[in-house]
Amino acid sequence: MSNQPLGMGVVGAGSIGIRAALVHFSCEDVQDRVFLASVCDPVPGRAEAAAAKYGVRSHHESFEALLADPKVDLVTICSPISLHYEQGLLAIEAGKHIHFNKTMTVTADESLDLIARAEKAGVKIVASPGQLTKPALREARRRIQNGDLGQLAWAVTGAAFGSYHEQEGVRKGTDVLSNINPAWYWRKPGGGPLYDMTVYGLHSLTGILGPAKRVTGMSANAVKEREFRGDMYPCDAEDNTLMVLDFGGNVFAFVYGTFTGNLKEGWGPTFYGTKGLIAGETHNGEPIVVAGAGHPAGPHVVGVHDGMGEEHVFEDMMQLVDWIHDDRVKPIATAAHATHVIEIIEAGLRASDTGITQELKTTFDLV
Repeated sequence: MSNQPLGMGVVGAGSIGIRAALVHFSCEDVQDRVFLASVCDPVPGRAEAAAAKYGVRSHHESFEALLADPKVDLVTICSPISLHYEQGLLAIEAGKHIHFNKTMTVTADESLDLIARAEKAGVKIVASPGQLTKPALREARRRIQNGDLGQLAWAVTGAAFGSYHEQEGVRKGTDVLSNINPAWYWRKPGGGPLYDMTVYGLHSLTGILGPAKRVTGMSANAVKEREFRGDMYPCDAEDNTLMVLDFGGNVFAFVYGTFTGNLKEGWGPTFYGTKGLIAGETHNGEPIVVAGAGHPAGPHVVGVHDGMGEEHVFEDMMQLVDWIHDDRVKPIATAAHATHVIEIIEAGLRASDTGITQELKTTFDLV
């Protein structure tokens, strides 16, 4: 157990690095537990500008320079998903604890390798999105397990890409902290709505029902190019994917990741049983209320953090901070859970390519 504040290294001063890490960890109320030790970004001047604005102690253009900083105890990897595995390897070799933004890696094999290496090196890993930090979803799990929906039949979840990233405020300005290009979201590997947005619903779905057993699906790249600030960018990531998951016990789930068309419940799963339904954070139309549970996103979202952007990612990072301070405090946003979700995405795309239903190999323990 340690009482010394931990030095956070922010890897990437893009949209998520700014909104989820720099804004939250520059607040006074967390300085007794964690402080902004360093930030890096390959865009010239961006890390320097971020350090000046958010009071970060050092800034670098290279990730390797950040890892060499002795004040950095843990890192949050806020770079494009295609870089996560390589950067995770380097962080583990440097002995830095890691928070991965979603998804943890592009492939399940990459995640499994990082988990094994981290365990051997004594490095702790958490991976967003830790959806089951939400009291309402934990209560939904309890009710389903308790039989409150009767015989469970099926569930549905997913997300549509739309033009969400093009419209973020950090992309509409003229300086290096507000003209951030989102084009990587549209390219392989690691781009597309499954990795970027459906991942939330998959974490909630599997966090409530447990690991899936089989996956089948169909997938395509429908939108071939997108416009950002007057320029056109090629898109080759799958952006129109429909999957069916088998959870065993005659329970199935429909999961989508498309370029348009969100269900009215949004990204949260809907579960259908013989006694009604749980849709998002409602049960048969009534809000799921957990007395004394604190903030809907998790226990760390208090004070000034309540209402800030990306508060759920801040919650995941604070789980890692707590775990480093006290090994007895186990995180909900586990790397094993993230690995299983990544395998589901991979398997759905492989099923589309082959026409063969895919058996899943990974698993995780419900926390």
